[in-house]
Amino acid sequence: MQQTLSPQPNLLTHNTSNIQVIRRDGSTTLLNIAKIRSVVEWACEGKEVNPITLEAGLTTRLKNGVTTREIQDNLIDCALGMCSPSEPEWRYVAGRLHIWNLWKDVIVSRGYGYGDYAKTVRLQVEANQYDRQILTYSTEELSLAGTWINQEWDKDYDYAGAVLLTKRYLLPDELPQEAFLTCALLLASVEAPQQRLIVAQQFYEAIARRKISLATPILANLRIPNGSLSSCFITAIDDNLESIFGEITNTARISKNGGGVGVNVSRIRSTGSWVMGKKNASGGVVPWIKLLNDTAIAVNQGGRRAGAVTVGVDIWHLDVPEFLEMQTENGDQRRKAYDVFPQLVITDEFMRRVVAKQEWTLVDPYEVRTKLGIELATLWGEQFETAYRQIESELDQTITLYKKINARELFKEIMRSQVETGMPYLAFKDTINRANPNQHEGYIPGVNLCCESFSNVKPGVESHCCNLVSINLANTEETELPNICQLAVRILDNTIDLTNPPFAASKNHNDKYRTIGVGCMGLADWLAKRRLTYDHLSEISYLFEEFGYWCTHASMELAKERGAYSAFAGSEWSKGKLIGAKPLEWFLENARDQERWVNLSQDIQTHGIRNSHISAIAPNTSSSLVQGCTASVLPAYSKFFYDKWAKGAVPIAPPFLQDFFWFYPENKSLDQRKVVKAVATMQKWIDTGISMELLFNLNQGVYFPNEPERCLKAKDIYETLILAWESGCKAVYYIRTVQKDDFKESNDTCVACAN
Repeated sequence: MQQTLSPQPNLLTHNTSNIQVIRRDGSTTLLNIAKIRSVVEWACEGKEVNPITLEAGLTTRLKNGVTTREIQDNLIDCALGMCSPSEPEWRYVAGRLHIWNLWKDVIVSRGYGYGDYAKTVRLQVEANQYDRQILTYSTEELSLAGTWINQEWDKDYDYAGAVLLTKRYLLPDELPQEAFLTCALLLASVEAPQQRLIVAQQFYEAIARRKISLATPILANLRIPNGSLSSCFITAIDDNLESIFGEITNTARISKNGGGVGVNVSRIRSTGSWVMGKKNASGGVVPWIKLLNDTAIAVNQGGRRAGAVTVGVDIWHLDVPEFLEMQTENGDQRRKAYDVFPQLVITDEFMRRVVAKQEWTLVDPYEVRTKLGIELATLWGEQFETAYRQIESELDQTITLYKKINARELFKEIMRSQVETGMPYLAFKDTINRANPNQHEGYIPGVNLCCESFSNVKPGVESHCCNLVSINLANTEETELPNICQLAVRILDNTIDLTNPPFAASKNHNDKYRTIGVGCMGLADWLAKRRLTYDHLSEISYLFEEFGYWCTHASMELAKERGAYSAFAGSEWSKGKLIGAKPLEWFLENARDQERWVNLSQDIQTHGIRNSHISAIAPNTSSSLVQGCTASVLPAYSKFFYDKWAKGAVPIAPPFLQDFFWFYPENKSLDQRKVVKAVATMQKWIDTGISMELLFNLNQGVYFPNEPERCLKAKDIYETLILAWESGCKAVYYIRTVQKDDFKESNDTCVACAN
């Protein structure tokens, strides 16, 4: 309930009669207390806050010559200062005041606010800020679309979301609803002419009401001329100079357009290998990784931020020990790469040997290729295990360049690096490829920058390319989920036809596989509203069964309308298998509603499916702030905390904290085995991957309340990582740690990818 108003605030009794205020257009006027009160009451409307306390906080900040912007900024500062775990809604008041600033600035700059969308489009096209594709629509159609705009939806943002939206995504002289409407119209522009306005309105309402979140490349680049819309890319490098420098160039092109890229280097010969017949001539993978590192820095996405590259190497590669050390401070600085994000691509055989404390052999791919005719990087599962046993049987006879190491000790080195730096990421290669619906066309070498999106890659021929959106579970009710899933899949399939892939191999992939990634955010909020926890695996499973079913069903329906993806014939989909290339029998045993899966399998075999990969859950660290929900599917780090931004500390809290405080577990003190089990439960219904961060609190007594002196040990982290592999998780993203109750964060790479 809103608090009862106290007697008239100090603002009325303060001597303000002679204060001159400078307006945004430069003119002056006498201070009008009524106007300030009107704005304050507007900003506080419907929130559990007392507007009088905000007015009272402003009185000491008024002076002659104050600008209207300064008054507004002071009100924002006051609201932020009053925000607390017991009164978290002040952050929404600050957000509304920030949006008010935006409205006024745009009115001063262009002479009007909302109300003439067709004129806005014309002006933005003339200024070369909007792509001329928007003129596919007539002036009459644009005017009609302008009537859909609901200015009230601008009031839904808290301060963090409002600032990120205006600073990162809006163009000059653009308002939020104009941005969302323009995106919706462009996304619908590939629809049939008689349908596109109907579809565009559905897109707009889902985006503007924050039920569907567009990934950063779509929201930021769709409106501008020649913008690239894809979030995630993966390339692989062959063991020759042409391939190496070709993929470095492609990495630069991806970075220029704001995408995140994964580069697999497992085929490149190791340190000490042969070059032009001379042994010990090769410098291994690290010098080439350093070039990728410097490319990411040099091609800085138009000055917005440095590029973001994850470099993957298979766990059997002879250079793995140096790969693990390339971000340490000691050693030869010429062989360091501090700005890439390392990932290790790990086989089941290695993990089995880790558990059994057996030996593991590191080998040179070039020697294995030339002497045994085996391209080890392309193999997984039983084929890999057979080839690997053959290689080990040839040691000291055919294979001379190798190193034996205890698998458990190597895994300890990996863990040590993860605790110190957050990385390397871990990609479980066999788990990923078993779930690959396109095994008939190749294999998946590793994961993307955020560990959730991946598919077949062929060096120089096909580079994984994927577009992403996320469904906001905090704002979406169960009855809405089928329709929202259908809209999300349609948005992404349309995006494939609108985007301009940055190089030929990515276009080939787009055209062949039509890979998309519909994800989720706000699971912690969905659970809190229902008074559930991350232990409620049955409820989580059914939610994601619904999500997986309706996304897959939507892609099947699109195949009826537009045709199946071109590599469908021979795929696991074509054989009647469903999500994760699992046989129908699995769904009959595990699904709550079995009959619909039987029908879906039959429909896909009859009509095909439009997209080879459909669902992928990204980290959404930044975009979740704009969406006003918790990030991705993980618990909130804390119920309430301040994030340090350039202009000071900003309060961050889940959306339903006021009503469901006790149902938000804090990830900073939550047993991560619960997180792993929950993610593994979701993964069964997600056909690509889930960006799973693990957060370990290293302080005493956090996980062991009855043993106040006990803290987390390496054995506990080890067992959690083993559980992730055994439970069917496809990858482990960052390992983060809490030390002395201080959140130790690694770099936020997901801004360049999904967000």
